[in-house]
Amino acid sequence: MSATRLFSVKLNDGYFMPVLGLGTSAPHEVGKSKVEGAIETAIDVVYRHIDSSCVYLNEEEIGRAIQKKIADGTVKRDDIFFSSKVLCRVAYLWLTFFRPELVQTALEMSLRKLQLSYVDLFLIHFPTALKPGEEIFPKDSHGKIIFDTVDLCSTWEALEKCKEAGLAKSIGVSNFNRRQLEMILNKSGLKYKPVCNQVTSGTPSHYCTLGPQLLQENRMYFKLLRIVPKAMSLVFFLVFHVECHLYLNQSKLLEFCKSKDIVLIAYSALGSDPKKDWVNKDNPVLLEDPVLNAIADKHQRTPAQVFDFQLTPEDMKTLDGLNRNIRYFNFTL
Repeated sequence: MSATRLFSVKLNDGYFMPVLGLGTSAPHEVGKSKVEGAIETAIDVVYRHIDSSCVYLNEEEIGRAIQKKIADGTVKRDDIFFSSKVLCRVAYLWLTFFRPELVQTALEMSLRKLQLSYVDLFLIHFPTALKPGEEIFPKDSHGKIIFDTVDLCSTWEALEKCKEAGLAKSIGVSNFNRRQLEMILNKSGLKYKPVCNQVTSGTPSHYCTLGPQLLQENRMYFKLLRIVPKAMSLVFFLVFHVECHLYLNQSKLLEFCKSKDIVLIAYSALGSDPKKDWVNKDNPVLLEDPVLNAIADKHQRTPAQVFDFQLTPEDMKTLDGLNRNIRYFNFTL
């Protein structure tokens, strides 16, 4: 069994997803050339899960980096698990492409920029639709966001068609709450249920329980955690994409997703870069938390180092106690 498969989680459609991913959202101050270099470095140090979105405005750079590493023999396309979104494109579907007739067009646009023929995971970025058009955040003359009325179930059916067309291997959602997930799960004629929900996260119970014993069997594989490109962010994948970290452990949503065989994906797992426009600047810095640092010191590790050792049940209970329902993501529509 390859190291990539060993440190992966099986999705409800049979595909495998690496548990550690690299998020490619970066502050405006970070030049696009640095994004390209960061992706190349990440692949060199064994990152195999790359998370993107059209709204990050760096798909061309990401695509070039991946193609370079394929060309020099570092990886094959099948070695890379690429995720985009439909707000844009994972691949994420961006909010302006939620109308069913625009979903496949949005994904095909991303694929051309990425120089890929398919994505491994395609997500609905947010459960909110905006007015279709070229603007990422369409606004009226008063500066107010212009919304669109779209049935999320119809958008989901369009994602199912992308899967059937071979443009996406797996499909899922991001930033959905339980009620919104149930809307998809309970729709009539559902062909494929979401494999994941990506959320803001980071509590150790969301990644250490994936199997710390297995993770310790290959320490070199996770030495990469010590050289994470600073322009990017860690994404710990469990697979419903939402904000989740020590200050926002999403325990109820996690349990619901588990009951439906949906993987919870945690973004901002180590907090988030305050330079990003959408980050709440008034929140405490997670990695400076004294409780977290005390436990890190006890194990002779850095606060950000989550593999290569095992926490005790007492440590886990202490860290779970840090939950404060604090959100770094401060994007309001």
